[in-house]
Amino acid sequence: MHTVASRTRAWEPEGQRAPSCSTPPPAAPPRLARRRLAATLALALVSAGAGCSREGDGHPPPARTPEPTARQEPVAAGSQAAAGKEGDAAPAAEGAAAAGKEGDTAGAPAAQRPKMNVLVISIDSLRADMPWNGYERDIAPTLTAFEKKAVSYTRHYAISSYTSMSVGGFLAGRYPSAVDRSGYFFGNYPDSVVMFPELLQKAGVRTMSAHAHFYFDQKAGFRQGFDVYEIVPGLSADNTTDRNVTSPGHLELAIKMLSDKANTSGTFFAYFHFLDPHDVYMTHEGIEPFGKRARDKYDGEVKFTDMHVGKLLDFVAKQPWGKDTAIIVTADHGEAFGEHKMYRHGFEVWDVLTHVPLMIHAPGGITPRRINVPRSSIDLAPTILELTGAPPEPSFPGTSLVPELYGASAEPRDVIVDLPRTSDNDRRRALISGQHKLIAYGDDDAFELFDVVADPGETKDLKREQAAVFEAMKAIYRERSAAIKDVCPKNTAKLKGKKKNKPC
Repeated sequence: MHTVASRTRAWEPEGQRAPSCSTPPPAAPPRLARRRLAATLALALVSAGAGCSREGDGHPPPARTPEPTARQEPVAAGSQAAAGKEGDAAPAAEGAAAAGKEGDTAGAPAAQRPKMNVLVISIDSLRADMPWNGYERDIAPTLTAFEKKAVSYTRHYAISSYTSMSVGGFLAGRYPSAVDRSGYFFGNYPDSVVMFPELLQKAGVRTMSAHAHFYFDQKAGFRQGFDVYEIVPGLSADNTTDRNVTSPGHLELAIKMLSDKANTSGTFFAYFHFLDPHDVYMTHEGIEPFGKRARDKYDGEVKFTDMHVGKLLDFVAKQPWGKDTAIIVTADHGEAFGEHKMYRHGFEVWDVLTHVPLMIHAPGGITPRRINVPRSSIDLAPTILELTGAPPEPSFPGTSLVPELYGASAEPRDVIVDLPRTSDNDRRRALISGQHKLIAYGDDDAFELFDVVADPGETKDLKREQAAVFEAMKAIYRERSAAIKDVCPKNTAKLKGKKKNKPC
């Protein structure tokens, strides 16, 4: 989570990585060249055939409250057209076949679908390898049952690899690099940033949220756009760890808010971010111990949280508005347990940190299925706007998932994971296109290429073995990355890895 740094021991390079090649990168290809890039990548895939560290705790300085600035309204659609909706990127070789069990009908047109309430349940640090995806321990019976009646995205990616950037991007509906922010690890988002709950308010949607960490209180700037916003009482505040047990109090706040007819008499949006799987991993009465390793203790935390999520879902199902409520279950990031010699989260964009669950159940006759093409949490803001009947925001780079929830084909498109440079971490960015993932280090100083379908652990860098794929992926990456209009944070003096000749 955002407290990532507070309790993150993560790999940080002792020195700058050697560039993958000495040739200067070519200019980003024009938008009209996308199909040519796709063809090149497809050809490269065919020709390719089958084919570090120390631990350290981040201790960010206190977030600085920015001085009032002009409100950062979303830019006009024309000026961000180059950003390309997530759906505009050219599909890679496997094409629509990778969509798995897909329906061919789009269901009712959007204009005919009734608007509905939306409940987002986010679980901090929840990895993708859960029981519904084959994990051997029954640590999430509630979520496993929920997944069976939902549209489930098997290759879903968080926006970033720790809470401050991931939740900030989710609420802003944009990549964190493109959003005004403080520049500290525990980032502050000023009032100049328009969060999508503010757009819901303008559309007459009631908004409410409850959270379980001190960072969510005043420091983050996440209150914007919420009619009701509360923090679990009695929390201890510590930037270096989190020993709070919060699911019981969080559940109590959620039920209190959802029991108030002032909040639920009309269309509403509710967002609850459960925190207990975040380090420190605590033991709980009634939850069997799985062992003494970090993953064992984490599994107990997941089961404890799953139990409280189950109680919330049971409550919702009994309410008269329950049948008119879409439920979205996801995570802000994953968690590492020694993969790449890394523990916890933040600092990097490996799949164990960014590949997370997404499951959506909604009224109106959706057919449960699994969608196996890459998707991103950048799509959630447009999805929630559409589900609640609010007007779309043209400047958002994401694409609403609503059509494919109701049966439309889930077309392949590219995904970007964005980790901006902060006081505690250097810049990282990744492109996921088809089966491949390209990771960019620093200011695109070095790259690594992985086949995350054949090699989900990202253990073999393919940039030399599959040189044609590597060049095609870099070309797509440069186009997609150039479309993100980077905004320098307020603090630039202490940004980790910043070059002297660059502003941020």
